[in-house]
Amino acid sequence: MKKTYRAISVLASVAMAATALVAGTSAAEAATKVLTISTDLPLQGSSFDSNDSTNKAIALYLKQIKYKAGKYTVKLKIYDNATAAKGSWDDAKCAANAQAHVANKSEIAVMGTYNSGCAKIIVPILNQAPGGAMTMVSNANTNPGLTKAWNPGEPDIYYPTGVRNYARVATTDDVQGAAAAQFAKSIGVKNVYVLNDTQTYGQGVAQAFTTEAKKIGLNVLSSGAYGEGWDAKQSDYSSLFTKIKALNPDMIYVGGIFDNNGGQLIKDKVAILGDNTKVKFMGPDGFTGYPEFNKLPEAQGSYLTFAGLSTDLLLANDPKGAGAKFAASYKKAYGKDPVGSYPLYGVAAVQVILAAIAKSDGTRKGVTNAIFSGAGISIPAKQSVLGKTLRISTLSGDTLAKDITVEIVKNFDETTLKAWTVK
Repeated sequence: MKKTYRAISVLASVAMAATALVAGTSAAEAATKVLTISTDLPLQGSSFDSNDSTNKAIALYLKQIKYKAGKYTVKLKIYDNATAAKGSWDDAKCAANAQAHVANKSEIAVMGTYNSGCAKIIVPILNQAPGGAMTMVSNANTNPGLTKAWNPGEPDIYYPTGVRNYARVATTDDVQGAAAAQFAKSIGVKNVYVLNDTQTYGQGVAQAFTTEAKKIGLNVLSSGAYGEGWDAKQSDYSSLFTKIKALNPDMIYVGGIFDNNGGQLIKDKVAILGDNTKVKFMGPDGFTGYPEFNKLPEAQGSYLTFAGLSTDLLLANDPKGAGAKFAASYKKAYGKDPVGSYPLYGVAAVQVILAAIAKSDGTRKGVTNAIFSGAGISIPAKQSVLGKTLRISTLSGDTLAKDITVEIVKNFDETTLKAWTVK
């Protein structure tokens, strides 16, 4: 965490120093020119397929609405926050993107990020953008600390001006982790060992799972608030699982993202502990939307949670609604379904941004004010690609929905098992 804080401090200074380069756009100017909205997602590594689908879905949606948001015309700019060397999101790339967003005079709001740790770097910079705090709306960030009290100093450290400028359409890990623990108990799990990938997101969801597991009477075999960390650079986890085997767990719960050597992790889990019918394996949404994971023989039978409703559930809930129509148009345009469920949530996040632009005076400050003041933003069910009314809290920026989907990997694909409501 200290490393992230230093990055925030340094980059905030850089953003403030850019005032001479980036003047606030007046309402009159905004009304006569094209406004840019952007996406900021990792487009290298294992998460490429899902995030590429998100970008394609957003591009298609903008084309369908003729690039209009109220009286304004919008265009899309795509940013990549991953590096080939890391194969996932990168601190320095997120920092550079934050500066680029602020420096692009036509850019009005950002759809992103995919990873909560990246958002924690970018949001404070956007918060101090000249001309007013710049909006970011995420389709996939789930770490609670971005919007509510979680770790020390959160969430205020991400809003140095005292103005909120971050919202999201997915629910948070305090909900996701609790749902996973409750589901684990419902299928007979009694003893569970918790692992985390040592990143912001992974530790957060592991902490939420551990807290709820203990609360409902599960025997948590790991120690600490969020279990034991695994090193993403390690080539073999046999010794880790040999140690765990002696404790006789019913389940291994992993808080983290598949990009952090999740493939090797589950291979070694199965090699030492047995397949997922013998010792269950469960992961959060950081393991969803990865064809590479689903195709692993060792992944079959794994349980996953998604911090929202899966595309299957969304379409089943409203088979003739806006979401179903959009999903059909996506398949027609690209010849296949989007990968994972976050692409539809990406379009939902853009719907929030566009609604805010339509209500605004065409400035960054105006867009942010449209979300966090007055009646805020509400996307009616008949328009929402999520098939239900989407409301954003004007206080926190969180979606008011607390939907969770439980999935199982079988036949080399993610399959929806059930929706789960936290008790």
